[in-house]
Formats: sequence, structure tokens, C-alpha cells
Amino acid sequence: MKLVPIPNYNEYRLNLMFDAYKWDPQFLDNNTIAKYALVISKEEDEELKELTERLDKETRKSEEIINNNLNLAKMLKLPGKIKQEIKLMKNYNPDTHIRLMRYDFHPTCEQKWTVSEVNSDVPGGFAEASIMPQIAIDTLKENKYYYKNFGEILTRAIAKKVPAKGRIMLVHCTSYSDDRQVMQFLGDKLETLGLGVIYGAADHLIFNNNEAISILDGNEGKVDGIFRFTPLEWLIEIKPKHWQGYFNTITPSCNHPIAIFAQTKRFPLIWDALEKQGVDLGTWRKLLPETIEVKEVKGREEYIYKPACGRVGEKISIKEACSENEYEEIIKDVRRHPKRYIAQRKFSSKPVISENGEEFHVCIGSYSVEGMHAGYYARISKLPRIDSNAADIPVLIERS
Repeated sequence: MKLVPIPNYNEYRLNLMFDAYKWDPQFLDNNTIAKYALVISKEEDEELKELTERLDKETRKSEEIINNNLNLAKMLKLPGKIKQEIKLMKNYNPDTHIRLMRYDFHPTCEQKWTVSEVNSDVPGGFAEASIMPQIAIDTLKENKYYYKNFGEILTRAIAKKVPAKGRIMLVHCTSYSDDRQVMQFLGDKLETLGLGVIYGAADHLIFNNNEAISILDGNEGKVDGIFRFTPLEWLIEIKPKHWQGYFNTITPSCNHPIAIFAQTKRFPLIWDALEKQGVDLGTWRKLLPETIEVKEVKGREEYIYKPACGRVGEKISIKEACSENEYEEIIKDVRRHPKRYIAQRKFSSKPVISENGEEFHVCIGSYSVEGMHAGYYARISKLPRIDSNAADIPVLIERS
């Protein structure tokens, strides 16, 4: 694994903004487009592909077992509104829906991969995993690199489950440009495959006989597919309660709410029970740091705290990556709401060093679509916590 500087960086950045749906390349005052490409070897790619598909097999088997035995879900401490609705998922058929996940890998000082989590519900980074690598290759003017086009793989999988020339609603938080840029990329790709695309919010769908119906002005009527980019913990706050039908719809969906079981960081707390049901979780146990209840830590410094429903690195108590005030606020919140957090053994992230001596911590998000490896979305940071301040970086694979 190495960092390769991007020549003509300012032009490259502009090309990403106008050609790769990177409409807002900033987070506060931080530039979120890296000045490098991340190059991995063919061997590293093969290893990540194998680990991703093994993790995915274990995760999807776990979902099936939990869904058929909801007593296992009690330790997940899901929000009350979700606990009421998961009982409706008994009609879930994996052959109907499209399953998308992203597993976050980190290189460690022990010369091995560690996984910090699975983005099981609504992973992002689509254009960054599809167009950004090609623009990087064009800018580098090198033919010794290639990449896996995530967008092509995902849209083909969707088109297999949605009727030809059918309509699909891309459900997202319509007031956020960073959500819309992801959906616009996906919508443009789906339209090239002959599908009709509706851009709507979660409450623009109602459900009749478990089928999704659009009530969006000018786009009323049955839809043939749902792509949900609104996280479940946001979805359940919608009023009136149009969201309930998402849990038992027979309309092909990506992702179906069954994703909540692995999305919560409390998922490892039921592994013992899952293994008694015959699930092999050997890959997860090998790659994920030990995860326990907050009450079991008792101040041990080798553990960090993570919100059970956290996203994009928020509120993770890596002390050297937090300001003093932020760290103290996290610890206070953990003490007030211990069930909303888990404790995880801290791992030593190994920085990747550039030719000019810059050090960056790396997170490689490895996608799976329908159980198969589907490409990469990576971010780098000067700090060992990969959060909203991290920069997006294209992942290129070195030819043998």
C-alpha cells in the first residue's frame, strides 16, 4: 500500500467537483479531497476481496437467524419504534431485495487488517468509488493501475431486481446537498439502464398491500423499486408514520430495514448466542477488536467508547483524536447513557507515509453487493479517527 501524489491537483479537484458529483469538497474549513491516490497491490486486493465476502456471508446469515428469532435482538437495545416494527419483517425474502454493505478496514501496526465496523444500513461514497479513481488514473497518465467500478456493479444488481423500464424512488434527506449528490450520481447511472428515477424523501412513499406507492406531485403511482439513503434512526422520526411500510414491503429495496441488526455497534454482543444457533462468525472474531458492554470496562485505558448508532466516526473516544472538551463531553454522555454505547479494544492504526514524509491513517471501505466484493471507498486523516474531517482518496490497484 502506498500514496501516489496527484499532479495538477487544482485541476483534478475541479474535475471531481464538476464531473464526479463532488459538489461540496469541504467539511467546515477542511478540504476533503486528498492530494494523493491510494495504491494497493494485487495481493492486497485479493486479500480484502476474500475477507469482505467471508464477512458478508457471516453477516447475512446472522441477519436471517435474528429475524427468525427476535429474542436474540433484545441485547441490541434497538430504539423502541424500530423494535415495534421488526416484527413485521417475517416476509423478508433476500431474493427480492438488493443487499449492499461496506466493511471498514484499517492497516495496523501488527501488520494485519482490522475491521472497525460494517456500514450495513446506508453506506455512501458511491461516486468516490466509481468516478474518482478513473479521473485519478487519467490525471496520473499511467496504465499500470486499474480499479473496480462500484457504480457499475451496484446499478447492474439493482436492474436485475427491478422490472425493465420500471420506476425506482431514491429516498434521501432532500434538504442536504451531500445526500443529493450521492443520489444524483446513482440516478444518472440507473437512467442509462432504462429505469425511471424519482428523487424523493422517505415520506413521499406510502404502502398499499405492502407495495410502495409514490405520492410525490407529478410522480404519483406505484414504484417498482426503493433505494433508501435515509438512515433508519432518522426514518422513524417522520410524522405522520408513512415509514412503517418499509419494514414489510415486497417492493424490491436497497437496503431493506433488516440492515439494522448489523448496523448497531452492539451486534458483537450477541455473537455467542448466534454461534449457538449454528452461525460461523470466525472471520468477524478474527478482524473486529473485542467489543463489550460499557459497564465491563471499569476505566481500562485499552478500550474506547463508540455510540451504538454512530456514523462517520462521531463521538468515538480516541483521546489523541479529540479536543479536551470533546473527550470530556463523550465521557459524560457515556456515563449518562451507557446502553447507547459499546466499549471496544483500541487497535494501533499504522499510518501510510508519503514520499515527502507526510503520515496519514487510512480506512478502506470495502463494498459488497449481493454477497460479492464490489470495490472500494477510502478516506485518510492525520489523526487516528476517521471522521467527517477526513479526506476522500481514490483506491487504485497495481497491475501484476
